[in-house]
Amino acid sequence: MTAQLIYFADPMCSWCWGFSPVMQSTEQRYKDKLPVRLILGGLRPGTTEPLDEKGKKYIQDHWRHVEELAGQTFDHSFFEREGFVYDTEPACRAVVAARRLAPDRALPLLHRIHRAFYAENQDTTDPEVLATLAAEAGLPKDRFAEEWTLEETRRETATDFQITRDTGIQGYPSLIVGGEERGYAIVTLGYQSREKIETGIDAWLAREAQGFEHAAND
Repeated sequence: MTAQLIYFADPMCSWCWGFSPVMQSTEQRYKDKLPVRLILGGLRPGTTEPLDEKGKKYIQDHWRHVEELAGQTFDHSFFEREGFVYDTEPACRAVVAARRLAPDRALPLLHRIHRAFYAENQDTTDPEVLATLAAEAGLPKDRFAEEWTLEETRRETATDFQITRDTGIQGYPSLIVGGEERGYAIVTLGYQSREKIETGIDAWLAREAQGFEHAAND
C-alpha cells in the first residue's frame, strides 16, 4: 500500500509556525514509511484591505497563544506596520513554485517563510523577499522568480485551495495519514505536540500492519 502524510498548511498561519518544529521532526521520523504531501490551504488568499487595529489585536492574541503553547519566537514589531495587506496567496504560491521546481524543497521553503514572517518581521507578500527566501531554501533565485509568476503556478495554487475546501479542512495545521487502499485517518486538525502526533501516526501504522498481516493469512 502506498501511504502518505498529507499536510495542510499556510506559510502565514501562526499555528503552522508553532507546529513547524513538530512537522520537521515528523517528516524525519517517518520519511521512509510515509512521504509528506504538502497542500497549501489558503488562509487569507486575495485579501485587499489593509490590516486595521481590530485585526491587529485579533492576530496578536493568536500570536501570544502560540508563543505560550508552542514556544515559538515572534517579532511583535510587525504590529507597528501601517497599511499591511495580509494576503497569503503570494506566499502559498511561492511554496507551490518550489514544489514544481524541486518537490523536496517545498517543505523547507514553507518553514523558511514561517520564520521570516513571524520571527524576522519580513514582508512575505513581497516577490523579491520570497525569491530571496527560496534561494536560502536551496532553489535558484531567478528560476524561482520566473516560476512564481507563471499562470500554471497560479492555477496549481488555486487547485490546492480547492482540494482543501473539498476535503473539509477549515483550519491549519491539519495532518492526515493514509492511502487509497486503506483509506485515510485524521492525525490532527490543529496544533498538537510532537508526542501526540507520533502516538496517532504510530497507532495508524500498527493497525495497518495488523490488517496487512490478516490479509496475507487469508
